[in-house]
Amino acid sequence: MRQGWDGLVAGIDSELDGEQRVVDGLYARLDALRAQTRRRLGSVRRAGPSGSPQNRSERDAFATLYEDRLAQLEAVEDRLAFGRLDLRAGERRYIGRLGLTDEEQTPLLTDWRAPAAQAFYRATAAHPDGVVRRRHLVTSGRQVTGLEDDVLDVDALDEAGVDPGTLAGVSGEGALLAALGAARTGRMGDIVATIQAEQDAIIRSELAGALVVQGGPGTGKTAVALHRAAFLLYAHRRLLERSGVLLVGPSRTFLRYIDQVLPSLGETGVVTATLAELYPGVEARGTEPDAVAEIKGRALMARVVERAVRQRQRVPERPTSVRIDGRTVVVRPQDVAGAIARARRQHRPHNVARVTFVRDMLARLADQYVKQLAWDVPPEDRAEIVEDLRTTREIRIALNLAWMPLTPQGLLTDLWTKPQRLAAAAPGLSDDERRLLARPADAPWTPADVPLLDEAAELLGEDDQAARAQARADAERRTQELEYARQVLRSTGAGDLVSAEALADRFASSGPSLTTAERAAADRSWTYGHVVVDEAQELSAMAWRALLRRVPTRSLTIVGDVAQTSSAGGTHDWEAMLGPLLRGSWRLAELTVNYRTPATVAEAARRVALAAGLPVSPQTSARDVPDALRVVRADPARLAAEAARTARDLAAAVGQSSGAGRVALVAADSRVAEVRRALGGTADDPTPGTAPGHRAALPDLDATLVVLTPGQAKGLEFDVVVLVEPAEVLEASAGDLYVAMTRPTHALHVLHARDLPAGLLDPS
Repeated sequence: MRQGWDGLVAGIDSELDGEQRVVDGLYARLDALRAQTRRRLGSVRRAGPSGSPQNRSERDAFATLYEDRLAQLEAVEDRLAFGRLDLRAGERRYIGRLGLTDEEQTPLLTDWRAPAAQAFYRATAAHPDGVVRRRHLVTSGRQVTGLEDDVLDVDALDEAGVDPGTLAGVSGEGALLAALGAARTGRMGDIVATIQAEQDAIIRSELAGALVVQGGPGTGKTAVALHRAAFLLYAHRRLLERSGVLLVGPSRTFLRYIDQVLPSLGETGVVTATLAELYPGVEARGTEPDAVAEIKGRALMARVVERAVRQRQRVPERPTSVRIDGRTVVVRPQDVAGAIARARRQHRPHNVARVTFVRDMLARLADQYVKQLAWDVPPEDRAEIVEDLRTTREIRIALNLAWMPLTPQGLLTDLWTKPQRLAAAAPGLSDDERRLLARPADAPWTPADVPLLDEAAELLGEDDQAARAQARADAERRTQELEYARQVLRSTGAGDLVSAEALADRFASSGPSLTTAERAAADRSWTYGHVVVDEAQELSAMAWRALLRRVPTRSLTIVGDVAQTSSAGGTHDWEAMLGPLLRGSWRLAELTVNYRTPATVAEAARRVALAAGLPVSPQTSARDVPDALRVVRADPARLAAEAARTARDLAAAVGQSSGAGRVALVAADSRVAEVRRALGGTADDPTPGTAPGHRAALPDLDATLVVLTPGQAKGLEFDVVVLVEPAEVLEASAGDLYVAMTRPTHALHVLHARDLPAGLLDPS
């Protein structure tokens, strides 16, 4: 018996040694490519800024190209290779974060997104897809520390004469469970080595159309969305590299939490933003009551903004007479009405159509002026008369009063500060609702204002004469740059790194300072090839209108859970929200396995959600943890102090047991300041959690212990969560309580002084 055991150990050790040699070779190739890219980048930089503008542009473009490539090669250091496929045809294929070939272009490592890697995620014993054995490589740094094998075709293994002693483990589930049980850090990790079949099907779903990914907490919605973005950029590179991919998250904290995932998958060019950041030049940092945000998010507000714009095109009640060089011209109401009607028939934005209105009115006034002259006026003199009329102050005032040039900010400020304008534009709102919208002119913009500003910008437009001339010049220059880029790629052989179109874009940007993100951030009309929306259930109807303008192809990945909706203007039914906007051109995929939350905690959260009437998605937890749910009643006067003590003790225990890990103390908005003070901080500057500042700063997710509201916790996960007074959270939002209960990966500690919400304790 001992001999058999020794033989098994020896076989596994031999396999480990073999895999280590392979991994060493892959890292050697990665290091060589890094060194090569650094040399090329150094050569470009040493060339300096001299030469013609075209030569400088070329050098800047290649410097950016090599910088991006080097960033990609540096980002895949961890777990470069994580899998192996042994195929029935005898081929052995290694799967990793990016594709690698040797100097003769022989494949060494297959990119996880390539069709050749799909079987690593999809193959099963029932449908092996030509796979005999799937191997998971467990690594620490560059060291192979373990192997796990899935045998999918036993007959093929026997035919090949493979010794069972070389099989490491019995199932790849160990890799998944190890990942689920690992201590959390302050940043989200990728799941590229453990993507499950239902997740992979969504990740590789076709680009066209809108895909809604519905799933309960912990089902991996965010991870799937990020891996899908990386996959689409790989599979549709030429289509997406110029227009880019936009990822919209619920908060800057959330975007910081996930910011390492895409680089670790080899992608650095995705534009990330919150809804509050979508409108260039506006920092929407103000806050307002939920009731106000809900009103602003209603679909009817699009009509309110449209009506407000149209009401700035007004026919005067009486004529205005103006004396010019001894002659009188009259701005007559009937002429203004005719000019307005003609301009409106063009169906162009307000500021663009205003050009037509002004030209029409000046022509009418010029006719009046010419009729008073005793001679025929040649065309060149008539143009001079029109210019004199245009620059006359009284006429400018009269025409502006009839058709005022507007900015989105000015239009919206007028609505919120002038009750009579809001009443005229929003007859569908009640008096109480209009009073809620009133605010001072110097009030800061809020996130709910951003879609309205965007709506106004779409309706107002700009005078596009200069834009049309610039577009013609840009088109001619683009043709020249594209041909030059093709010549450069033919001479340098760099076509494997970048397309001619992308290189031409880099030439046009005049250096590395203008990234896709920077160009998009400065251009409200920028449209993307694909948009990913996370926590999409929180978006209002007006927010969706703003987003859809940025993706005219309607190619979207929309991930969310309607049971977690906390915003009053958010989504509780995908069809009700998206049906009118996408007109049925969307498809639904569901995630059904909870990989984050222990089963005991997940069941408690589900009972609470069902008792509150939330539309909970069916799901199964992948695992449970002993003592995952603890509920403790505390003295009301000591509740915050007990929560602080418990959180500190748990944070210390987590650090001692794993050397890593994170604890979140979650309380209702009304309670969180008290809890922060109990930890030794202040309401605005918690000790631990946020940096100091005049207003609440972003939570420090790298801290071992962080204090959060349920809204701040959305989308995040922690080893342990201490939930304070769940009844208070429920009073604010049932969705918020569902969110708060489902953040932990190991344990949920509930402290309460009031009665618990229905369902939290198992009645059995």
